Amino acid sequence: MSAPSSKPTVTEREARQVAEAAREQDWRKPSFAKELFLGRFRLDLIHPHPLPPAEDSQRGEEFLAKLRVFCETQIDAARIEREARIPEEVIAGLKELGALGMKIDTKYGGLGLTQVYYNKALALAGSACPAVGVLLSAHQSIGVPQPLKLFGTDEQKAEFLPRCARTDISAFLLTEPDVGSDPARLATSAVRDGDAYVLDGVKLWTTNGVIADLLVVMARVPKSAEGKGGITAFVVETDSPGITVENRNAFMGLRGIENGVTRFHQVRVPAANRIGPEGAGLKIALTTLNTGRLSLPASCVAAGKWCLKIAREWSAAREQWGRPIAEHEAVGKKISFIAATTFALEAVLDLSSQMADEDRNDIRIEGALAKLFASEMGWLMADELVQIRGGRGFETAESLAARGEKAVPAEQVLRDLRINRIFEGSTEIMHLLIAREAVDAHLKVAGDLIDPDKSLQDKAKAGAGAGVFYAKWLPKLVAGSGQLPGTYGEFRHGIDLSRHLRYVERNARKLARSTFYAMSRWQGRMETKQGFLGRIVDIGAELFAMSAACVRAELLRTQGDHGREAYQLADAFCEQSRIRVEELFGRLWTNTDSVDRKVVKGVMGGAYTWLEEGIVDPSGEGPWIADASDGPSKVENVHRTVN
Repeated sequence: MSAPSSKPTVTEREARQVAEAAREQDWRKPSFAKELFLGRFRLDLIHPHPLPPAEDSQRGEEFLAKLRVFCETQIDAARIEREARIPEEVIAGLKELGALGMKIDTKYGGLGLTQVYYNKALALAGSACPAVGVLLSAHQSIGVPQPLKLFGTDEQKAEFLPRCARTDISAFLLTEPDVGSDPARLATSAVRDGDAYVLDGVKLWTTNGVIADLLVVMARVPKSAEGKGGITAFVVETDSPGITVENRNAFMGLRGIENGVTRFHQVRVPAANRIGPEGAGLKIALTTLNTGRLSLPASCVAAGKWCLKIAREWSAAREQWGRPIAEHEAVGKKISFIAATTFALEAVLDLSSQMADEDRNDIRIEGALAKLFASEMGWLMADELVQIRGGRGFETAESLAARGEKAVPAEQVLRDLRINRIFEGSTEIMHLLIAREAVDAHLKVAGDLIDPDKSLQDKAKAGAGAGVFYAKWLPKLVAGSGQLPGTYGEFRHGIDLSRHLRYVERNARKLARSTFYAMSRWQGRMETKQGFLGRIVDIGAELFAMSAACVRAELLRTQGDHGREAYQLADAFCEQSRIRVEELFGRLWTNTDSVDRKVVKGVMGGAYTWLEEGIVDPSGEGPWIADASDGPSKVENVHRTVN
C-alpha cells in the first residue's frame, strides 16, 4: 500500500489549532510557576524544600559512585572529540553498568532512579564528555523508555523496557527537513494496512538514530473507518526492511553524538507497536518533554560547575599587574556571576526534579522554565569563562597540550553548550510555549472575547464570565505580603534572603498586572507580540530562579551543609537577577519592537541588499532544504549496531 506523497499545507491558524489540541487542557494539580504568572506567590508549594526518601537517595548515591569511577577511568573525552565518535567499548561499558536503564523500573531490569538522581548522573556523565550525556539522555528522556512509561500498555512495557534497560539504544524521531516546531506540517505518513501500519517519510536530526535499535516515530495517520487518524506515535524496530540511515550529521559541538537522517520507505510496523490511540502522538511528545527537558538543565549545571572550577584555578594562577586576575574587579564580577548562577541553576534543577518525582505538582511550566533559563545562562557562563581565559580560552585543548600547558577545553564547552538554546524547543519556541501556559487562565475566562470566530452571543457570555473573574482577581494584585517588612522572616540568618522573596512576591503581582494590561490593549493581536511575551516569560524565569535559590539555601542551612556559603550565593544571585528583572520590566513598554518590524520588512523586501555588497559568500551550492520526497533510499545505509 502506498502512502500519500503530498506534504500537508496548513494555514497559521490551523497550525496553532494542532498545537493547542496537543497541549494538556486542564490543571489537575497545583503549579508554583502558573500561580507566579497569575500574581500569586505560593511559597508553600516549594518550601520547605521537598526531599527524596532515604532509600531513593541511597540507591542513587551508590550508582553515582560507580558511574564516577567509570567516567574517570573509561571515558577519554579528548579522544571522543578528536575522533567524533564514542568508542564502542564505552557504550558497552555503559550498558553493563546499567546506565541505559537509569529511569526504568527495576521490575523491567532498570535501576529505578528518581528524576533527581537521574539528572545528577547525566550531569556527572556529561561533565566527563557531553556527547556521552546526550547519548544517555536522548535514549531515556525522550526515547522509547519515557513514552512507554507514561502511555505504553503492559504488553509494550514488558516487551521493550527490558531491552532498553540493558542492551538496546533508542531514539526519538519527530523533526523533518521542512518541519521543526510546527508539527501541523508533519509529512511522514502511517497508513493502516490490516494488523500493521505502513510508514513513509524522512526524519532529520535523529539523535542516537545512527546506532539506535528502537525508535519512537511520529507519523500522520489518515482518517479512516478504523480510526480518527492524526499524528500518532509508534515504536519501530530499526532493522525493519525499508529503513535507511542516509547520513550521519556533523556539528560545531557535541562531535561524538550519533545524529542522522532516517528514511522510511514502505516500512511495516505492527499495530501493537502504536503508543496510545491514533492522533495522540503530539500530546505524548509534549507530555514526555515535560520532564524530559530537565536533562538539558542537568548538562548546564555540570558545565557551570566546571566553569567555576577552571575560573577559580586559572584566576589564582594567572597574574596581571602584580596581582592574581581574580583580584581585578572586571574579572571578579565574571567569577561571581558564574558561581551565583551555577548555584541558582542547581537549585532550579533539583527543585523541579524533586517536584517531578513527588508528582504532587504539575511541572509543565517549571520544566520549560528550567530548560529555557539554564540553556541561556549556561551559554553565558561558558562565554565568560572563555573571556577569563583570554587567548587560551579560544585555543583548543589539544593545542594547549602540544605546547606544554594544561589542556583546558573551554572553547569546546562553549561549542557543546550552544545547541541547548535550540533543541528540545528553541528559546523562541519556549517563550511562546510558556507564554501560552502562563495566560491559560485568562484565555479560559476571556478567550472567546478575542476569538474572531466566536458569535456575539458567545462573546457576551464570555464577557459576563470574565467580569466575575477579574472582579475577584484584580484587587488581589494591588497589595500583598511582599509589602510587609517581616514577611518570610525564616529566611533571615545573618544574610537576609527574606527581602528577595518579598521582591518576588511584589513583582509576581506586577508581572500579572502587566500581562493583563497587554491583553486588554492588544486583545487578539497579543499572540503576535512575541517580543513582549518573551520578556514576560524571562521575568517569570528570573523570579522562579530567585525563589528556588532562596529555598535551596535555607535547606542547606537546616542540614548544616554549607548553609552560610549557600546564603551568600543565593543573595548574590538574587541581587544580579533583580537587575535583570528591572531591565526586562522597562523593556516591556520601551523597546525597539516596532522599528525592528519595519527593518525586517525592508530586509525581506530587498531594500537593503546594497548593504550586503563587498563580500564573498563561501557557502556551497544546493537547496536551502533538502528534498524529502517519499520513495526508496538512493544512498548507502550508514546505520550500525553497537553490541
